[in-house]
Amino acid sequence: MQLTGAEIVIRCLQEEKVEYIFGYPGGSVLFIYDELFKQDQIKHILVRHEQAAVHAADAYSRSSNKIGVCMVTSGPGVTNAVTGIATAYMDSIPLVILTGQVPTAYIGQDAFQEADTVGITRPCVKHNFLVKDVKDLALTLKKAFYIARTGRPGPVLVDIPKDVTIQKAEFHYPKTISLRSYNPVIKGHAGQIKKAVQLLLDAKRPMVYTGGGVILSDASDKLIKLVRMLGFPITQTLMGLGGYPGTDRQHLGMLGMHGTFEANMAMQNCDVLLAIGARFDDRVIGNPAHFGQVPRKIIHVDIDPSSISKRVKVDVPIVGNVPDVLDEMIRQLEASQSRPDEKALAAWWAQIEEWRARDCLKYKMGKDVIMPQFVVEKLYEVTGGDAFVTSDVGQHQMFAAQYYKFDKPRRWINSGGLGTMGFGLPAAMGVLFANPGATVACITGEASIQMNIQELSTCKQFRLPIKIINLNNGYLGMVRQWQQMFHGNRYSESYVDALPDFVKLAEAYGHVGMRITKPEDVEPALREAFGKHKNDLVFLDFVIDPKANVFPMVAAGKGLSEMILAEEL
Repeated sequence: MQLTGAEIVIRCLQEEKVEYIFGYPGGSVLFIYDELFKQDQIKHILVRHEQAAVHAADAYSRSSNKIGVCMVTSGPGVTNAVTGIATAYMDSIPLVILTGQVPTAYIGQDAFQEADTVGITRPCVKHNFLVKDVKDLALTLKKAFYIARTGRPGPVLVDIPKDVTIQKAEFHYPKTISLRSYNPVIKGHAGQIKKAVQLLLDAKRPMVYTGGGVILSDASDKLIKLVRMLGFPITQTLMGLGGYPGTDRQHLGMLGMHGTFEANMAMQNCDVLLAIGARFDDRVIGNPAHFGQVPRKIIHVDIDPSSISKRVKVDVPIVGNVPDVLDEMIRQLEASQSRPDEKALAAWWAQIEEWRARDCLKYKMGKDVIMPQFVVEKLYEVTGGDAFVTSDVGQHQMFAAQYYKFDKPRRWINSGGLGTMGFGLPAAMGVLFANPGATVACITGEASIQMNIQELSTCKQFRLPIKIINLNNGYLGMVRQWQQMFHGNRYSESYVDALPDFVKLAEAYGHVGMRITKPEDVEPALREAFGKHKNDLVFLDFVIDPKANVFPMVAAGKGLSEMILAEEL
């Protein structure tokens, strides 16, 4: 069957059971958009900026374990999308990005709306392709979906010149594919797993540390079984929250720069550490030299061999898919006659409870001013802890991670690795398309929300009842906090002057706006938003204490046990 390149693109997406494409049309992709118009199997979501298209596709994937798909035009369409692509790459999110390109004969000629897409995106994709022959198009798209979802997931970009979309070729979409140079390891080495299990059984002060790899591989159930079987404490990274229930006693909260006192102290002082789907990054362990001062045995489970011993040397590396490795660990533990040392474990838990008693997340309520922590706590109560929560980046993101206890995976959607302001609102859109009817809250700040605020128009078009929780302190909050603590209170360009009236702005887009200035009005406003206005987008502008800071805090270059607590200031 002879089809045009544009027809082939749509047929391939249909074969992959793609439900939604998030995108923005332009000259080089018009033939593909024409074919989209002629069918109704795939729905297109028109965003108002290409960055938002990628963020929405990203969150669609994060909240559903499906591959997100987006499409943009050449030149500025691609460059606008790069921030979203880099965001997905840093957090290992499986996406397929379709980009238009100028006709093949024009490539390299500085044609109108030409950009070197392959060159620009090479550092921030798992792989990318430039398709110069229509006969290669179907196979390339099959490869793109395969590479995006297997091994350590990530974004894959397919750049398609305009002339390729009108040329014709026989259509054949392969059912399966194998790439000679790409064979991710799935099963962990049995001998290494045996060593790991023995170390865990012999541990006196064990600790389990997990990251986004548990979420991405859908390994939460197996993780819960293993941790409860062992009786060990567990901590999770910002990306790992929800992989183990946040309300469970064995969960010590998030670790790292703004982690809990008990999680950081247990991480620093354990004698055996089981790291699963995490990468020991700078925001998690602080200074590696400080972390290495305490002798401990480290077991590291990860699908990506390049992540193992990258920042911290480990003793038992296990390369494999997290669920498969956990299955084998559980099997070996169940078959073993040995059990963890109960006396040593009890003493370790007694020490942890001492650390936990510091109650490091307590804060003082303002008399006439709203505290941001209070807003997140009330959001948790009003939603029953069962909402999908997206966030932007800054203080509000940390408050969300600290005070909203995630018991389920894929409910906490945020930009971890890249730290992208502007992520929250388009991410909330993607979550709702993946989970229609779900309760979705976007926790943001007055600076972050303006990065992609034009998406209020998309929300109106598609009637998306997102609840925007704007923690408005009139500052670039985290920048101000660092300037206060490390730059002698010199608030250089961190004050956000000339803010819009967010209530009127929301209303101008056809949504509901509320401004909340008193602590006693916080809960009623939230209940009205999630009750009376359940089916509306509601922009809740909470005017909060401009001086509220995020604690605990590990300063840059410091170690996990060198935390600054609020009570110490």
